[in-house]
Amino acid sequence: MTTPHLCLLIVALLPLPWTMLAKGSKRYDNRAPRAYLAGLEGWRARAQAAHQNAWEALAMFTAAIVVAGQTGGTNPWVNALAIAFVVIRVLHGVFYVANLASLRSLAWLAGVACVVSMFFVSAH
Repeated sequence: MTTPHLCLLIVALLPLPWTMLAKGSKRYDNRAPRAYLAGLEGWRARAQAAHQNAWEALAMFTAAIVVAGQTGGTNPWVNALAIAFVVIRVLHGVFYVANLASLRSLAWLAGVACVVSMFFVSAH
């Protein structure tokens, strides 16, 4: 498994810890999970939002990995950007749950920059 593929697997699994935090309550009702999640407040609501945002980030990261893979060979810049994206996305979720909105927004922007950069470095 290449570094970008391993990073893709990690990013695909990142929504899970955030939803586990959101649902990790005795009040959680598995018969009506969406109703439970819709009524969340505080850090659990932010954990659910981090869960949803992690799914959204997966799409653009997947596209960047596919494009990078089409160039053939191993690109050390793609590897570094993929690893950076994973680290940034973990921090994004932590900042989200901790209610650090400015840091969360900076992490989101840095993640987008990694993805866009992957498209450009793949072209060379």
